[in-house]
Amino acid sequence: MKYFLIAGEASGDLHASSLMRGLLEADPQARFCFMGGDLMKEVAGEMVIHYRETSYMLLDVLFHLGKIFRNMRLIKRRILEWEPDVLIPVDYPGFNIRMARFASRHRITVFYYISPKVWAWKQRRVKSLKKYVNRLFAILPFEVEFYSGYNMKVEYFGNPLVDQVAWFREQFEGEEHWKSRHGFGQKPLVALLAGSRNKEIETTLPSMLTLAGEHPEYQFVVAGAPSINSSLYEQYLQGTDVRIVYNETYALLECSEAGLVTSGTATLEAALFELPQVVLYGTSQLAYTIAKRLIKVNFISLVNLIHGKKLVEEVIQKDLTKRTRRELNRILSDDAYRKEMQQGYRELKAGLGEKGVSRKVGERMVELLKVESE
Repeated sequence: MKYFLIAGEASGDLHASSLMRGLLEADPQARFCFMGGDLMKEVAGEMVIHYRETSYMLLDVLFHLGKIFRNMRLIKRRILEWEPDVLIPVDYPGFNIRMARFASRHRITVFYYISPKVWAWKQRRVKSLKKYVNRLFAILPFEVEFYSGYNMKVEYFGNPLVDQVAWFREQFEGEEHWKSRHGFGQKPLVALLAGSRNKEIETTLPSMLTLAGEHPEYQFVVAGAPSINSSLYEQYLQGTDVRIVYNETYALLECSEAGLVTSGTATLEAALFELPQVVLYGTSQLAYTIAKRLIKVNFISLVNLIHGKKLVEEVIQKDLTKRTRRELNRILSDDAYRKEMQQGYRELKAGLGEKGVSRKVGERMVELLKVESE
């Protein structure tokens, strides 16, 4: 069968690539066409657009509408030319709900993977999802109850990050070898995950670097996002002792003592590695004011949202450096506090499913498509 996938950011590329492998296990003759990233390209298929051409945040979208609409037209045209058996949008709702509507109107089955976070804001999008999506595949446990309340067909097999972390640990060379290979020496590491978009990095990385200068007994290391031009990092890292590694985020999380993490998928990844963390988020004042009025949840980090109460400190917008400093000092010095956070992580992981999530989702999608074609 033919599968057309659309992923619009780094986390979507990661999850979509895992799903593609799961689909190949269930359907060895599977063919893929997609908008996505390098990880998807490594699996198989034709890349129509790289996600870095479409990845914008909040008000940035307004300044790139022309480019976004051109990309939409290109994707629509390729969908019609390629005639897939199913369209699989992966998160990225602003773009993907429009693609789901287009596919549905052309009688193409739509399986939405990694349901949009409409429970946080823009709940009106549920109506569109219900109308244009044949089956929704959630990756967060509380989403099943939310969408079921709207009488939607939703399935949950666990979170695919469980697969990613398990695979990494199976092949990892070990902390000692990894640190030696990068010349990190004996200092304990602090991981800096400043996000996968330019605006996130511009907002949070300066605060992270200020704190790095206050802890010479630690080696602070930035996890470089593959979608970001290295020149952006260089302009901030110049003149500091902070290092950067690319395409080795999981190794950095595994080997670090603490993390400063921009809100997003990375907060949950850090939790799966049981890394004590501070969550930061900042944007322009206008964008923050708008978002604050729209967002309908009590937390911004996936860790706290899944746990149901505050497990990690969230430092949002105001006094990033000052408030993060206080929490980082506590994480680095208070062993009881660290252990309490890590115990919470273990409780959280219990609800995220067992290894094999992507394979199970792939098998289910193939099963549903076969039933539909009979």
